[in-house]
Order: sequence, then C-alpha cells, then structure tokens
Amino acid sequence: MTEDTTATPATALETPGDAATEQDVTEQDVSEQKAVRLGKRERLNAGPGAYPVSVPVTTTIPEVRALWQHLQPGEESGEVVGLAGRVVNLRNTGRLCFVSLQAGDGTRIQGMVSQAKVGAESLAEFKELVDLGDHLFVHGEVIASRTGELSVMADAWQIAAKAILPLPNLYTELNEETRMRSRYLDLIQRDQARQTVRTRAAAMASLRATFADRHYLEIETPMLQTIHGGAAARPFVTHSNAFDTELYLRIAPELFLKRAVVGGIDRVFEINRNFRNEGADSTHSPEFAMLEAYEAYGDYNTMAELTQTLVQNAAQAVSGSHVVTWADGTEYDLGGEWDRIDMYGSLSEAAGVEITPATSLAELEALAASVGVEVHLPNHGKLVEELWEHFVKGGLTRPTFVMDFPVETSPLTRAHRSKPGVVEKWDLYVRGFELATAYSELVDPVIQRERFVEQARQAAAGDVEAMRLDEDFLRALEFGMPPSGGMGMGIDRLLMALTGLGIRETILFPLVK
Repeated sequence: MTEDTTATPATALETPGDAATEQDVTEQDVSEQKAVRLGKRERLNAGPGAYPVSVPVTTTIPEVRALWQHLQPGEESGEVVGLAGRVVNLRNTGRLCFVSLQAGDGTRIQGMVSQAKVGAESLAEFKELVDLGDHLFVHGEVIASRTGELSVMADAWQIAAKAILPLPNLYTELNEETRMRSRYLDLIQRDQARQTVRTRAAAMASLRATFADRHYLEIETPMLQTIHGGAAARPFVTHSNAFDTELYLRIAPELFLKRAVVGGIDRVFEINRNFRNEGADSTHSPEFAMLEAYEAYGDYNTMAELTQTLVQNAAQAVSGSHVVTWADGTEYDLGGEWDRIDMYGSLSEAAGVEITPATSLAELEALAASVGVEVHLPNHGKLVEELWEHFVKGGLTRPTFVMDFPVETSPLTRAHRSKPGVVEKWDLYVRGFELATAYSELVDPVIQRERFVEQARQAAAGDVEAMRLDEDFLRALEFGMPPSGGMGMGIDRLLMALTGLGIRETILFPLVK
C-alpha cells in the first residue's frame, strides 16, 4: 500500500496535479489561498497553535538520510525519530497520506501518515490543515517504503509553522527578478542558491584561517566617517542628528587600518562592508563586501604572494582543488604561479606604439580618439588605464597581476623604487574582472600631503571620485608608519571567481531598485 511522493511535482496551488507555473498563479489565486490558509491558522490556534514555541525534534533530515540511506525496500530500522521540515510535496490518498519534507540544505525525506498509526480523526485533520510550504513535525519509525524511498512512518504529527502564502512551483525556475527580490524563495527552491551561501561561508572561513596562520589580527573600523577616503569613489552622504554634521558611508577602511599600523598592529586585516554611490552592473554593487590587509615591512610583492595564497586556499576549501567548477560547468584553474605583466609594457605591445610615463597627454588623447575611448576629465594616468582596458584587459584569461600603475591614479601609493613616473601598485585580474589590488604603501607624510592637495584640486575641478584632505590621517603618518604593503580584495568578486556567477547571485540579499 505504500507509495512515494518523489515523482509528484509540488505546485503553487492546492489542487494535486495542477501544473500551475509561477506565471499562472494570479494575485487572485494567491489572495484566495491566503484566505483559506488564514482560516486554517485560526483553527490551529484553537488547539496546539499554528506557531508553537518548539516541537520535540530529536534529529535532522540530513542526519537520518546519512544513517539510514542503506535501508532496502520494505525494511524497517527500529529507530524512532522526531524531525521537521518544510512541506514541498503533498499527496492525500485515502487512509494513507504522503508528504515530502525539505531541510534547509535541500535534503528531503518522505513522511507517511496513515489512519492505522495516527487514527481517523488525526488523519482527517492532517488532510484539512496541512498545506505546501508549512513547516511540519513528524514522529515515528524510520523505514524504507515498498519502492525504497526513505521515510518516517508517523505515529504523530504537528504543524511547526503555518505558511500563509503558497509556494511557487518548485519545478519551474524562478525568474531573476523574483530570485533577487525574494531570495528566501530562491533558497527554498534552488540548489545553486543554497550552495552559493555555503561556498561563501567556506571561503570566508578559509580567508580568516590563512590570516591566522600568518599572525594577522582582525579589527573593525568605522563605517560612518567625517571624511571619505582610501579609494577613488563617490560616497553616500548622510546626516548625524546627534552630532549635527554631515557623514559619509565608508568607501574603504584603508586610512583607519593604516592608523592601526602606525599604532603598532603590524599585521592587520578587516572584512567589511563598503558603500559607493556609483553604477551597478554584473561586477559592481553599491554595497559590497571587501577584504583589506596591511603588513608592516612588506611591499606589493609580499601582498601578491599573500593574495595568491588566500585565493588558492579558498578554492581548496570550497572545491577540494585549485581547479574550480563554475555554475555552467566550466572549469577554471587558479593553481600554480600567476602571471605578472607590466601595465605600460603590455599596453605598448597591444597598441603597437610605445607608451611610457613620459608620453604626453596630447599623444594619449589622439590614440584614445582613434579607437573610440572616452575619458571624463582626462589626465595621463586615467587615459593610460582606459587605453589599457581597451587594448589588453579583454585578452587576459589566466589569473594575472598587472603591475606598476601611473602615479596620477594612485595617490596613496609609493613611487616605484626603480621606474620613474609609476607607482608600486598591482591589480589582479581573474575571469576578466579586477579581483584585488595592492600597493607598496606611501608612508612619507610630506609626499602624502602633496598627493592629497592634488586630489583636492581635482575635486574642485569636478572630479566627484577624488579624495579629500584628511588632516588626522596625515597627523598619524607624522608619528611614523613603517614601510608596509597593503591589499584589498572584493569578497563578492572572489565568489564570482570561485563560482562563475554574477555579483548579484553571490550577494545573498542584493540591493534591487
């Protein structure tokens, strides 16, 4: 008499077998079902309650599957359990009802509710009160059904939480808009969404473990700042009623982390939230997670080795290998020693003309115009970087450190020790996008002041991304900051490199217009 629910689709509608899709479910359908479910809620609240404070769970669905997966068709375990899950399949057939319960990780088990075990009254209540989407507790023996489906033969059941709204069709893929706006539905429905959360958690744990192995300390720095700095970006502006002053959501933690290095925290990192009032696309989000780290007596070469280790260890943690498999099945190799190329050298080779820090702005503008590259408020450095992106960026496939940037675009970076006109900075490109950046840090307070003054001049000329003069930071530098290397890496972009997904898929709850 036992059957399985595994082949029966769960639908957004109450009618068994209805092939409704996400689009088929109208607002009227939802409204009618909500009214019916609210009535069931009232009935439940007259008894044990629609939302009990607890149910007597003794184990989890994944634990039962791991322990009893070997049961043969018709075999009984003798093990009595109490477990709960979300109802994602439901079939009421005479004196025996079948329900598929799903754990948070997507693992499922079948519950079987029979008149012989629970009694006629309880079975009737089950049929009347239990809906798709409810959280349901069942108590009973673990068995394998006649066709081999691992099941709990219930001798008791209880609603753990009543769902007032119906689930969408779990066998029809949600559209992207619904996934972004209702991530909880995405997590209920889609394995990839659940796996991305676990991948991110594993990557974060790996990053912290790598830093711990290298004796770094993790600290927290202010998210509300009186002066925005540490990056070339447009900030969000807010107002503090308590202080009656304008404040900025941080665009980077850099200047405070450097204050910590001045204070003697020689190896420091922070995993934080940054906010930049700029565009949103497949690789940019206005709110994003960022890792920054600074090491006294290191330089940008030190940080390149650190960054490669961080990323490779994260890959090992999430996939068991330096070769990661993306969501579309593509394999990407993050192993080995990563390539290093010079920005000016690679640009000259790709453009077919020598470009150096001494190349005039007029020559760069002429080259940009000839290939259709436009730059707002151009200077030498910005044009060089825009031209590099046009000529070189698209051809990068392997993980690649792009070394030695124009001084104009890197106001917090030390001048190169042997190459005039450039600074010791690299950008790391993986999968065709910038994943991380690092500097040999500028620690001379006199030169740093000159750079800030130039940034202020650019801001006055209309550059909304230019940094402001930060007197307190300069004062900290005047107490002496040791030679240091610093790096920053986007956590969301790290997940993009590990999974092949777009940035909105790697952020659990992305900002949606």
